[in-house]
Amino acid sequence: MSESRRKPAQRGSARRTRAAARPERHWVRWTVITVLVVLALGVAVFAFLLARTSVPTPNEIATSEATIVYWSDGTTELGRLGESTRRSVALDDVPLDVQQAILSAEDRSFYEHGGVSPIGIGRAVWNNVTGGSTQGGSTITQQYAKNAFLTQERSWDRKVKEALLAIKLETVVSKDEILENYLNTIYFGRGAYGIEAAAIAYFGVPASELTLDQGAVLAAIIKSPSGLAPEEDLPALEGRWEYVLDGMVEQGWLTPKQRRAAEFPKIKKIKAKNRLGGQTGFLLTMVEQQLSDLGFDETEIQRGGLRITSTFDRKAQRAATAAVKKVGPSSGTDGLRIGLASVRPGTGEVVAIYGGADFIDDQINNATRQFAQAGSTFKPFALAAATEQEVPMSSVWNGDSPSTVDGYTFSNYGDKSYGPVTLLQATENSINSAYVELESQIGVESVADAAVRAGVPKDTPGMDLADLNLTFVLGTASPSGLDMANAYATFAARGQMAGTSVVLRVVGPNDGLLYEYQPRTSSAFDSDVADTVTYGLNRVVTNGTGSTALALGRPAAAKTGTTDDNKSAWFVGYTPQLSTAVLMAKEDAAGLPVSLSGTGGLSTVTGGSYPAAIWTAYMTAALEGLPVEDFPEPPAAALAPPEDCPGSIANEGDPVPVGCPTPQVIPEFSNEPSPVATLPVDPSALPEPTESQSPDDALFTPTPEPTGNPVEPTEEARPE
Repeated sequence: MSESRRKPAQRGSARRTRAAARPERHWVRWTVITVLVVLALGVAVFAFLLARTSVPTPNEIATSEATIVYWSDGTTELGRLGESTRRSVALDDVPLDVQQAILSAEDRSFYEHGGVSPIGIGRAVWNNVTGGSTQGGSTITQQYAKNAFLTQERSWDRKVKEALLAIKLETVVSKDEILENYLNTIYFGRGAYGIEAAAIAYFGVPASELTLDQGAVLAAIIKSPSGLAPEEDLPALEGRWEYVLDGMVEQGWLTPKQRRAAEFPKIKKIKAKNRLGGQTGFLLTMVEQQLSDLGFDETEIQRGGLRITSTFDRKAQRAATAAVKKVGPSSGTDGLRIGLASVRPGTGEVVAIYGGADFIDDQINNATRQFAQAGSTFKPFALAAATEQEVPMSSVWNGDSPSTVDGYTFSNYGDKSYGPVTLLQATENSINSAYVELESQIGVESVADAAVRAGVPKDTPGMDLADLNLTFVLGTASPSGLDMANAYATFAARGQMAGTSVVLRVVGPNDGLLYEYQPRTSSAFDSDVADTVTYGLNRVVTNGTGSTALALGRPAAAKTGTTDDNKSAWFVGYTPQLSTAVLMAKEDAAGLPVSLSGTGGLSTVTGGSYPAAIWTAYMTAALEGLPVEDFPEPPAAALAPPEDCPGSIANEGDPVPVGCPTPQVIPEFSNEPSPVATLPVDPSALPEPTESQSPDDALFTPTPEPTGNPVEPTEEARPE
């Protein structure tokens, strides 16, 4: 009885269990159906898009369009970036091992995939997400599709089009044809499109004569034609070359024995084309570098049809070249390097540069290269720091030579002693001993900080901010001419520092604005501080070592600079409208600095000689037609004597307020009356130098060929 009653209960329980299972089975069933529908729709959409994707014939491939650079007027052509040198060759003309080197570098599974490599994409996504090397995951087919038919924009839309076109290409074009077209369109640097042009550009042979070693170099360069250029980063190129050959061994295309026998080949030196002659190559290289820094793709720069308006002023640029040619030295010039950079204060626009005699002969830009010690052109940074600490121009300092400060012994040029001098006199005559004493009082860190705020890069060679000493104010660092022109432009702009630019705007091939320069300014100094520095530098021109610039015929502020052993000479100065730096240095055949002695017939070349003459000639022509502008008056406090200067001190070594003359030591127990030190406000009341004014303080007028014994300018000093 009990069993018969239990059986129905068991059947009811089973029914309830089956009923409970039905919703779960329904959920699984609908999930599977949904996934299948989504996949079917995806396949349908993909098939539809693939069907609508057309493959242009080789005749439909857009021809390369030159990128044109204009002068600052926006209409006059300065030059062009990139001239296509593409030369198409048949795949059979490219040695098999060279083809395999290309595949090893760019797409080792080229002959296995259908246009897109899921493994490659996955690896690229993983590396990008995990912080590994940035990879695009593109196959050779995708790269060819992008370069031949699409734009260089970085977007998901373009990537989808690229993938669709790559797959479609694989269905209508053979693998060998894709590889051949790829080899004939890829950019290898040096203006070379296609492997034939690249073989000639790098090795001087046609593609058919390339060796395995040479082919591996070309394969390595494809990844980054500029970054891996042999003249830019040879070690990186060699490392990529090793990677290519190792990959060939992994793929079985090269035996270990052949790999061991491989040697990195000799690469031809790059030869600039005549279109880059004179200063043009320097200007275009600066424009191209900034475009790269702004994120423009190299292929887009080289053949993207961009229209670029530069900051370079045609009249000013001609003036720079003419000034060096007209008043620069013409004898004793072996190894001589002259650089000039001119910047518009307040905007940082570079209006002119002189990078060297001819870009064709030497591509090193003397205006942007950091190689010549700045000498006393660093003293204005100490003047700015002192002014911020309320040290007036009338403060008195020790002008004796030699002079020892904090264990360092310094000499003025020619070992000339000036006695007590005001800060203004020390600026006018570039007196080392006074400026080193000033730096000791206000702190070398404050001087370095002023230099950096003005615009001197922190990583300037010779400027170790973690290990500063009193030689800093004498210019032991080696900034570029452009660095110094822009730093002085900060004073000209009354304390507003702007980053430099050589590009005003970039317009795309469809006239769309892609970039427009907006000055990035910051307040580096209070206007009163900058105006005080300008006043002191104006007195350098009217009363001191920069008197050559009087020939400009309008207010100017400037500073001369000459370094130890006469290995460099500078003249940096400005008007309210323009700031310009001129530098001269010599190097021997090994690129090591040597003395300027003998240049232009002078045994000593100072900043007040040829550099000042070039600066004056350039500025005269560049500013022609512009109104004469005066500098702002400095604040009265900058010229007032320091207050509360003691008439006497009890013990030698007792602290004396910054800028006060050292009073007489009168012991406290003495009954002698305490003399009162008289601080002259007018610098003319101080003793004049015992020697006659040096020729460097007079107007320097160079001649094309100095005759007889030229007067030798003398100027600031060197640390001993």
